[in-house]
Amino acid sequence: MAKRHLLLVTTCLWALSCALLLHASSDGFLRVNLNKKKLDKEDLTAAKLAQQGNRLLKTSSSDSDPVPLVDYLNTQYYGVIGLGSPPQNFTVIFDTGSSNLWVPSAKCYFSIACYLHSRYNSKKSSTYKVDGETCKITYGSGAISGFFSKDNVLVGDLVVKNQKFIEATRETSVTFIIGKFDGILGLGYPEISVGKAPPIWQSMQEQELLADDVFSFWLNRDPDASSGGELVFGGMDPKHYKGDHTYVPVSRKGYWQFNMGDLLIDGHSTGFCAKGCAAIVDSGTSLLAGPTAIVAQVNHAIGAEGIISTECKEVVSEYGEMILNLLIAQTDPQKVCSQVGLCMFDGKRSVSNGIESVVDKENLGSDAMCSVCEMAVVWIENQLRENKTKELILNYANQYIVKLEQGGQTVCISGFMAFDIPPPRGPLWILGDVFMGAYHTVFDFGKDRIGFAESA
Repeated sequence: MAKRHLLLVTTCLWALSCALLLHASSDGFLRVNLNKKKLDKEDLTAAKLAQQGNRLLKTSSSDSDPVPLVDYLNTQYYGVIGLGSPPQNFTVIFDTGSSNLWVPSAKCYFSIACYLHSRYNSKKSSTYKVDGETCKITYGSGAISGFFSKDNVLVGDLVVKNQKFIEATRETSVTFIIGKFDGILGLGYPEISVGKAPPIWQSMQEQELLADDVFSFWLNRDPDASSGGELVFGGMDPKHYKGDHTYVPVSRKGYWQFNMGDLLIDGHSTGFCAKGCAAIVDSGTSLLAGPTAIVAQVNHAIGAEGIISTECKEVVSEYGEMILNLLIAQTDPQKVCSQVGLCMFDGKRSVSNGIESVVDKENLGSDAMCSVCEMAVVWIENQLRENKTKELILNYANQYIVKLEQGGQTVCISGFMAFDIPPPRGPLWILGDVFMGAYHTVFDFGKDRIGFAESA
C-alpha cells in the first residue's frame, strides 16, 4: 500500500512566516537552515481544530537570502531552492517519503493553487531542456499532474545540473490552495520515483558534488528558538547530536525503511510487534504513526486523549466479552474477529467485511471495523498474559476508546497517530517529525543505512 494514499490527521494550519537562509560553509557541508517564530494561543487553538492530510506544505519565494518560512507547531520544516538560470526561487519541503521534485508551472492555467504560488517559467531559463513526458502523483491530501522538464537546481551554493523535475499544471485539492507551499523536493529512493526521475541526492552523487554520500536532518523542537533546524548535504554537524549514531541497514529501498523490533511500554510488550515491524523515516510527515493497537496503548499510557471514534467504544462494549471468552478458549487470535462476525477469514487472517455499525446501523468502512476488532484482541491478549480479571480487562480496554470533539471536528492532540497496514508490507511505523525532532537522523545513501543519535 503506497504511503501516498494514507490520510493522517495532522495539526497543521499555515498562518505565520519567518526567515530561511541557505548557505555552504567552509567545512565543506551544504546546510539548509530552518528558522521559526513562536505561535500565540489563538494559533494553537486554530491548529487543534485543523483536520488535514499528511501533506500540508508551506512555502513562498524571494530573490534574496532571507525567505519566508513556517515551522508550524513543530510539524513541518522547509527550505528554499533555485530552479533555472538565473534561479527562480521556490520554497519546498525536503521530503524523505517521496522521490520527485515538482513545482507549479507557468503553463498551469486551470488550477487556482498555481496562481497563488510561485510558478516556474522555462522561457526565463537559459539552461532549460525539454522532456515533455506527462505524469501524475497522488498524495494523501490531493494529486498533482504535469510534465517533466530538465534544468539546473540551486541548493545553497551547490548547482545540480540537468535535473529532471515536474512542472505541475494541475493541483486537484483545496489543500494546495489554502497551503502556502510551492512544491516538494523528494529525498527517497529512485524505486518510488515517478517517471524514473533521479532524486536530487542521486544526481549530486553522480555529479560528484558531495564530500560524502549522505544527508542529515536536525529538527529543532525548542518552541522558543529562532532556528527551526538544519539539513546538511554531504555530512553531519556534530553540534546537533550527542554521542555516536546507531546505524540500521535499509531493509527495503523506496522509502527509507528498516526493520525494528518490539515496542515496549513500561518494560512490557505491546504485543502487536512482538515478531517485529517495519518502519520508515519520513521528514514529510508531521506525526509518528503506527498500528492502532499500539498507538492506543501509547496514548493511554501518556494520558493523551485518543483519536478513535465512538464506534470503536461500542464495538468493545458489544463484543469485548465474546472476544475475551474466545481467547480464553484458546481460539486462534487471527480467527477471533471473523468468529464474532466483524471480519472474514481468508485462511490466514481476518480480512475486511462490510458490516453495520452497532451504533447507528450505517455501513462503516470495513477496514476500520476489522482494525478495531484486531486492536481489542491485542489488548485482551496482553491483559490475559498479566493474569488480569475479566472485569479489569474489559474496563481496561474501554479506557482506550475515547473521542475528543471540538467545533464539530475530531481533534488529535497527541504526536502518535493510528495507521494500519496489513501484512506482508505491514505492520508499519512512519517516523515523522515527532521522531526526527528527538533524534538527529543521517540518511546514508552510499551505504544504504540510516543513523540515529540523540539531538542536541
